Amino acid sequence: MRIVFAFFIINCVLYEDMLLLIRINTNEIITNFQAIMQEQLYQTERELKIRNYSIKTIKSYLYGLREYFSFKKEAIEMLHEDNIRNFLLFCEQKGISAQSRNLFLNAIKFYYRNVVGTNQKIEIRTAKKPKSLPVVLSRNEINTILASTMNSKHRLLLSLSYGAGLRVSEVINLQVQDVDLQELTIHIKQAKGKKDRITVFPEKLLSEMQFLIAGKAKDDVIFASERGGKLTTRTAQKVFENSLKKSDIKKNATFHSLRHSFATHLLENGVDVRYVQELLGHQNIRTTQLYTQVTNPKLKNIKSPLETSLSDKAPQSAR
Repeated sequence: MRIVFAFFIINCVLYEDMLLLIRINTNEIITNFQAIMQEQLYQTERELKIRNYSIKTIKSYLYGLREYFSFKKEAIEMLHEDNIRNFLLFCEQKGISAQSRNLFLNAIKFYYRNVVGTNQKIEIRTAKKPKSLPVVLSRNEINTILASTMNSKHRLLLSLSYGAGLRVSEVINLQVQDVDLQELTIHIKQAKGKKDRITVFPEKLLSEMQFLIAGKAKDDVIFASERGGKLTTRTAQKVFENSLKKSDIKKNATFHSLRHSFATHLLENGVDVRYVQELLGHQNIRTTQLYTQVTNPKLKNIKSPLETSLSDKAPQSAR
């Protein structure tokens, strides 16, 4: 009996030692994988910076690759197209948008082509993105939102974004030297796609802008935060969201709707679509032409057949 018990104890000790070795090996594998993943992410980031990609694109690419590497789990430098397809399907099942999935795919292609250096092509098409029209605010709705903004600096922030067609990232980065109050122009520097452009400055905002920038140095940001430095993107978006809520407008509008509205109202005023394209900084005119679908006056003048029906009387309810 004692021999059997001793044998049982020995087996238990051996089993515990085996489990411990498995845990150690597993931890080593995980640690090694994480080290490899971090090294590949570093090399990708370095390559993106060398090629002068924007900070936003670099951040998005690295996030997408981190998700892909975590899904692949091993041999991340080996290109397996089926594995990439499975990853994209996994993302779709998680509810990740087509736009984000396409960005992930671009990041993966960049990694294998420019970091790993493989010549193997990834024959995967981008996901079809849903075609939705931009949310545009009417002129009355713009006025209501601005009237609902009590803080004068915040009101100027929203007014300028609408009046000049600025992205939120552009307006928070504006410096005093970027605004020419004599020529009534704004020089947007290194915006989306690393491009500069010139847009209009609304004369209506001249006195408010002069008051705000008085005493500031030329390289000071125009819309500074209370703590110093520029406003964050989220703070500017929150300013719009609060004003939208106060205005009781039910549209699903965002800060970017101010830019959409700028473009739409210019087209309604008869400005040529090519000038609107230049003011917005669109590379492709088809992007600008999307607004013509929103502002089509002929479409708005079409009357529903209900308006011209023979009977103007409402049908009586059955008794």
